[in-house]
Amino acid sequence: MTLPTQEDEPTKSTVTKESMLVKPKLKGDWPNIFLLLLLYIMQGIPIGIVTVIPILLQSRQNITYKEQALFSIAGWPFSLKLLWAPLVDALYIQKIGRRKSWLIPVQFLMGIGFFYMANDINDLLPEKGKPSLLKLVIVFFITTFMAATQDIAVDGWALTLLRKNNVGYASTCAAMGQIIGTMISAVSFILFTSEDFSNKYLRITPNVGGIVTVQSLFFVWGTFFIAITTLIAIFKNEKDNRLEDNHVKLNTFQNYMLLWDILNLPSVKILAIALLTAMIGFASTDSVVTLKLIDAGIPKDSIMIIQTGMYVIKIITPMIAVKYTSGPKPISLYLNVTPIRLLCNTLFGLLIYYTPEIIKNNGIIDIPMYYYAILLIVQLIHDIQLNIMTVALIAFYYRISDARFGGTYMTLLTTLSNLGTLWAKSAAIGLVDVLTFKECSFDSKNNCSTSNLQNMCKLKGGDCIVIVNGYYVESVVFTIFGIIWYFIFKNILKHLQSKSPSHWLVNSKIQESENDKNAYVMNVKT
Repeated sequence: MTLPTQEDEPTKSTVTKESMLVKPKLKGDWPNIFLLLLLYIMQGIPIGIVTVIPILLQSRQNITYKEQALFSIAGWPFSLKLLWAPLVDALYIQKIGRRKSWLIPVQFLMGIGFFYMANDINDLLPEKGKPSLLKLVIVFFITTFMAATQDIAVDGWALTLLRKNNVGYASTCAAMGQIIGTMISAVSFILFTSEDFSNKYLRITPNVGGIVTVQSLFFVWGTFFIAITTLIAIFKNEKDNRLEDNHVKLNTFQNYMLLWDILNLPSVKILAIALLTAMIGFASTDSVVTLKLIDAGIPKDSIMIIQTGMYVIKIITPMIAVKYTSGPKPISLYLNVTPIRLLCNTLFGLLIYYTPEIIKNNGIIDIPMYYYAILLIVQLIHDIQLNIMTVALIAFYYRISDARFGGTYMTLLTTLSNLGTLWAKSAAIGLVDVLTFKECSFDSKNNCSTSNLQNMCKLKGGDCIVIVNGYYVESVVFTIFGIIWYFIFKNILKHLQSKSPSHWLVNSKIQESENDKNAYVMNVKT
C-alpha cells in the first residue's frame, strides 16, 4: 500500500505548515522535557570521555598525530548508526514500548561497561609508558556504539514524547543535555583526577593524586546508569505507538528500504550533499587547535579549566537560541553564523602562531594572565557560534522528520551531519603530519619524516626544525573551501527550509497484510 501523506489524510497529529507555526506551549510537557534532558545527559557522559582522552594522550607527549587520528575512530559509531537504526525502529517488544525496548537494555549495558573500565583502565591508559591504543579504541568504540544506539531511541521517542508544537524544544534538550553530560565526565576525568589541579584548587593540604581516581569515576558512572535506567523502566510508561495517527508497522527489511525511500526524496538528496561537506571549513580549528596548544606548552589542566567555562556557555546558549531555533526558520540562523565562524579560523591561526612567543620567557614557559584572557575570548566566540549552529540544525531535523518513522528519519539526518563532521576532523588530524615538513638543523638531507630519522638527528646533537607547518596549510585550504561552500549552499538551504512539510514525508509503496490494513483503518477512525 501507499503510505498516507499530508494530502491523503490530514489528521490531528499530521504535520502541516500551519502546525509548524503554532506557538509552543510547555504546560503539561515539562516532565517529558526533564526526562529528555536526563537521557541526553546520560548520552553525553561517554561522549565527554572520548573527547578528553586525546587531550590526556597529547599532554603525555607519547603519541603522534597519526595515532590521534586512529583514536578518533572511537567516535565513529555516531556516524555509522544509520546501519542499525532500522533495527531499532522495527524490532521491539510492544509491552515494554517501542523505544524503551532498546533504551533500557542499552543503558544497562553502558553501566556494565563502565564497571568493566573501572577495573581495567590502568592497563588501557597507564600513567607512564605507551597506552594500549588499539584496545583503547576498541573499548571506547563499543561504548560509543551503545551511546549512539541510545541516541537513535531517544531521538525517535522525542518526536512523539512531546506535543507537536513543542517538538522544537527537543533540540534544546539534546544540545543542553549532551553538553552537561560531556562537561560532567570531561571535567571530572581531567581535573578531578589531576594531582596538580587538586592540590592547587581543591585541597587545603597537598596530597598525592587527584581528589578522585579514574577507577572510582567509572564506578560512579556505572552505578548512576544502572539506577536511573531501573527507575525509567519501572515508572515511565511509553505511549502505545499503535494508537498514534497514521501508524504504520514495518518489518526490518521494510525499515531498511525506508532508508532508501528517504534518501530518494529530492530535498533529502540535496541536504545530504550539504551536510557531508559543511564541516570541512571548520575541521582544522575544531580538531587540531587544542592539540597544537598543548604542543606549544599550555598545560592540559589550564585548557580544561577554560573548556569547563565554555561548557557553561554551551548550556546557556541553547536556552537563548531557542527563541529563534524553535521558529520556522532555524536554517537562516545557521547560515548567518557560518561566515563569522569561518573568520574564527584566522583568529585561531594567529593565536597558535604567537603562542610560543608569548608564553616563553628566556626559553622557560611563563604564561601571562593576559594570554589566558585572549584564549578565553577567542574560545568563547567560537563555542557560542558552534552551539548556535548545532541547535539550529537539530531543530530543523525535528521539524522536517516524518514522525511515523522518527527513529530512522532522525538518525539518517544526524548521521549525515555527524559523518560530515567526523571524516573532516579525522582528515584534518591525519593531514597535519603529512603536510608538515621538517629538516634536521645539522643535516639538511634529513627530513625527520620518521622516528628513526628524528633519533639520528638528536644523536648528532641537532633538532628537527619545522620548515612548513601542516596546520597552517590545511587551515587556509579548508577555510577557502568553507567560503566556497557557503556561497554555493546559502540559497539552496534557504529554499529547502521554505518547502512545505509534505516535501519531507515518505510516500513509499509497502506491502502489508490485510490484517495490518484493517488495523490501520480502525486506528485512523478512532
